[in-house]
Amino acid sequence: MFAAPPEITTEVWSKIPDELELWDRPSDFVRVKRQGQRLGSFLEGPSFDREGNLFVVDIAFGRIFKIDPERRWSVVAEYDGEPNGLKVHRDGRIFVADHKRGILLLDQERGTVEPVLTHYRFEPFKGVNDLFFAANGDLYFTDQGSTGLQDPTGRVFRWRTCGELDLLLDNCPSPNGLVLNLEEKTLYVCMTRANSVWRVPLLPKYAGVDKVGNMLQLSGSYSGGPDGAAIDERGNLYICHPGLGSVWVFDRFGEPIYRIRSCEGRSTTNLSFGGGDRKTLFVTESSTGSILKAQLPFAGRPMFSHA
Repeated sequence: MFAAPPEITTEVWSKIPDELELWDRPSDFVRVKRQGQRLGSFLEGPSFDREGNLFVVDIAFGRIFKIDPERRWSVVAEYDGEPNGLKVHRDGRIFVADHKRGILLLDQERGTVEPVLTHYRFEPFKGVNDLFFAANGDLYFTDQGSTGLQDPTGRVFRWRTCGELDLLLDNCPSPNGLVLNLEEKTLYVCMTRANSVWRVPLLPKYAGVDKVGNMLQLSGSYSGGPDGAAIDERGNLYICHPGLGSVWVFDRFGEPIYRIRSCEGRSTTNLSFGGGDRKTLFVTESSTGSILKAQLPFAGRPMFSHA
């Protein structure tokens, strides 16, 4: 439908040290979700704090890492869980979307996690995946579990600052990364197994959602479809596409304007803006335990725009 967009190259910014790879440790995630592929880690959920530390999660082995500005790695927490997404709140708190345990709060001083949201009404979540804070502090997150085209019952929630939990969608084929547009009137949600990105208009005064549409229909990828999502200062949408080893950049109308191609592996799962000018994109390449970086023509969304 469109001509191939120009490409932006990447380089390896950092890689998990050999001593932190757990090649021989059993993992249900590796056995079931990665079909027994031999992995020493599986990184996702990159997010920076105010000091320039980059936090990433290891879903395969229940670990949360901190990478300091000198690119030194440390294990902040290791626990019985499957951390999938992570976001640093503007007040410094670190929230984790854990497939096994729900929404957690990380205490990096003690190296522990505490559940803060584990159920909707009287039932546990299917398996939460990713999260995003609105400017007013509302938390949007996806509840993916093992849903897909065979079972399109994944969910998208909004946890309001007042404590109310809103179910926005319950018919999703594998909801994953999500991000609000700049006006915060529309939510974009990656539907991994449908290889698509949905556009979800939000009704005012917490009245629910309006006519949901399929904004982007992608193709290809042997390991699923779109994963992580982000947005820049111009409203351009960045979509990680594992399998194709790329991050696609679309303008606000849905036309592709760049392809950011991985230089190391094809599992480009999640992303975060960084650098002093917010023009550096950091991408987790999960199969090799690498953090890639790419220089961008536009600045990313301010790191702490949320409350």
